[in-house]
Amino acid sequence: MFKILLIEDDETLFHEVKDRLTQWAYDVYGIQDFSKVIQEFTMIKPDLVVIDIQLPKFDGFHWCRMIRSRSNVPILFLSSRDHPTDMVMSMQLGADDFIQKPFHFDVLIAKLQATLRRVYNYNTEPVSLKTWCGATVDYEKNVVANEAGSIELTKNEIYILKLLIEQKNKIVSREELIKSLWDDERFVSDNTLTVNLNRLRKKLDELDLGRFIETKVGQGYMATEEAHAYD
Repeated sequence: MFKILLIEDDETLFHEVKDRLTQWAYDVYGIQDFSKVIQEFTMIKPDLVVIDIQLPKFDGFHWCRMIRSRSNVPILFLSSRDHPTDMVMSMQLGADDFIQKPFHFDVLIAKLQATLRRVYNYNTEPVSLKTWCGATVDYEKNVVANEAGSIELTKNEIYILKLLIEQKNKIVSREELIKSLWDDERFVSDNTLTVNLNRLRKKLDELDLGRFIETKVGQGYMATEEAHAYD
């Protein structure tokens, strides 16, 4: 049974979501003290976190940053705010998805199931190392390393990189990436993929590798071993 930590201060919504998730055999936990979110997160050790943006004490962005500094646990944001910068900010902080309130429960469960399936099924695969552009890519540890150093990627980032590397020198369409990454493109915005790609390349730039992920305007992306300028 997967453990879900639902960081939501609206008690009515919390109990409604908890009841529905419990029907799907998830073990759902809430926060008792919103000034001690990290302590409770550490104690619960959830498999996935669902977090609202507007919370007492500190907002969801703060707690996402704190959680991501110590864990790669998948994080889904909930928000009643409709400003696009909220979604962009959540993705930049390392969240896996963003759900706008009010939401249909089927959308929440679909995104939650897709995230758990992607993260934990993927983690059960044998250790797999890949050499790319002189760097070692460890798909299990989510680490890319070369003589310049090493970087740790989120689950989304390593999955995107894996998809591109496994089809090296071939264009992978945005539609294929979205469908492979989120299982059902109906629940994913095109901007979500753009944010994830940009964040991945920014991290790869630390190892001088970002330039090996090319943007093919109107087509998709391609991993190469011959660098060109990218947008």
